[in-house]
Amino acid sequence: MTDAMTLDSYLAAGGVLTNPTNVPPRYRAELMKLMATFVDSELAGAAGFADVINQGPGIKERIAAAKIVLEKTDHADRVLKIMGEFGADTDRYATHHPWTARLDRKADIGATRSEHDMRLAVFNYPIAGWTDAVVMNLLMSRAVAEQLAEFSTVSYQPLAEAFRQIAPIEAHHGELALEGAVKLVENGESQDMQDAVDYWWPRVAVSFGRDDPKRFEHLRSLGLRHSTNAALRERWTRAADAALKKLGLKSPS
Repeated sequence: MTDAMTLDSYLAAGGVLTNPTNVPPRYRAELMKLMATFVDSELAGAAGFADVINQGPGIKERIAAAKIVLEKTDHADRVLKIMGEFGADTDRYATHHPWTARLDRKADIGATRSEHDMRLAVFNYPIAGWTDAVVMNLLMSRAVAEQLAEFSTVSYQPLAEAFRQIAPIEAHHGELALEGAVKLVENGESQDMQDAVDYWWPRVAVSFGRDDPKRFEHLRSLGLRHSTNAALRERWTRAADAALKKLGLKSPS
């Protein structure tokens, strides 16, 4: 950035920041919110899958679930370390939230966040058994893929690099989910899977949030967003629908 260029114009032109010391307060606030949402969602997601590891029908399935729990926790740790560079108390952060806490399965909270943490609303719902876990992972992994593709271009370079390293590992979680889903279909569990699709589809869809044009322009000017929530949700809809069709399932109308 040159002396004659303001920070806003620098970021608007695609510039990147690399150190907490050159980050202004309003940029820091938005960056911390983005990171907290990711860390809290990963920790809550890992806690949810930890509860179903021993419900896997075989050793391979239990290893896959345990691997997902391990890697989601590791992803949270990677981003939490960046939050620590901004002054976050990382030791207290990772342990004082009730990550295993869940609402009633029939609760209707839309995109509302818990007052306890910044997890996406979808991670407030309990997983009801192995088939439910596989379908939830199948749908949510494709939502995470769209979100990470967006976040991998944020203007804070250390965070963008972390997301680019995390993306292929999260993509593999989706491959594990598809592999598990194929086995469930072969075992004649298509109706239970369709019931799980009908339950999780709307809850995953709202995790993208509503569009606020003024707020989007603010984040875009800071280099923290490039695509609208509606655009990300539309890409997820196409990807998730295609995955379901391969399994002989369908997305809710």
